[in-house]
Amino acid sequence: MPSKTFSSRTLNIAHRGARSLAPENTLAAARQALQIGADMWELDVGMTADGELVVVHDDTLERTSNVKAMFPNRQPWFVHEFTFEEIRRLDFGSWFNEQDPFKQIAAGALTQAETKNYVGERAPTLREALLFTRDNHWRVNVEIKDLSGRPGDASVVEKVASLIKELDMVDSALVSSFNHSYLERVKAVNPNLATGALVASPVADPAALLRRLNAQAYNPRVTAIRLQDIAVLRDHGFDVYVWTVNDKETMQALIEARVSGIFTDFPQTLREILNQ
Repeated sequence: MPSKTFSSRTLNIAHRGARSLAPENTLAAARQALQIGADMWELDVGMTADGELVVVHDDTLERTSNVKAMFPNRQPWFVHEFTFEEIRRLDFGSWFNEQDPFKQIAAGALTQAETKNYVGERAPTLREALLFTRDNHWRVNVEIKDLSGRPGDASVVEKVASLIKELDMVDSALVSSFNHSYLERVKAVNPNLATGALVASPVADPAALLRRLNAQAYNPRVTAIRLQDIAVLRDHGFDVYVWTVNDKETMQALIEARVSGIFTDFPQTLREILNQ
């Protein structure tokens, strides 16, 4: 049985930074989802060349910033090859306005004032993101990016776990990773910190995996779990957070299957379903 359950027994809207309404992995996205009524947010943590924990999804910077224009000769623009000061100079918001990745600007879901404010949006540090979460009495899923074979691999887990403890956020944070050895390292630092095993492909015995890791949650891709297996895991005391679900039909099916939470780019859609 898990030593700690992160969520309540009610469904949680666990959004991925409200990516449909604001640039992902930014405080702007967090504000949007908080306003909508999401119960928690998910962010991704990497490490800079000088050891700062920074919130960026990709291993590289070119997709969600203007790094190509600012540092044209530094390709392939790995996060770990830039100092925090260099990353802080980048614009992580304008690309969203230019690409409108979920066509919500075109649909009129965002005002001109909102999109104007995204210009110059910075990548937050993990400390800034956690403080935003704590100040708003919110919760967060912190995904530690797999840095195996890269600078930072030896210390990133311990830094994340220590920071969460320092800010007195053990009860409001869930740490997840595709690198399951990272979850074991989290427990070595703080056994009371809840962890979630991220998986992209089906696992034969998820409960056995979670017991081995002493993890509290199973975070599968939506295609990597059967609906009937969700109830089994819940009955064994584990939480199940499924990613990434953006359509109403699948959301409804997961709710009926007793999922703990749903990671979505459209927390506004899930909130609408729950309100009904």
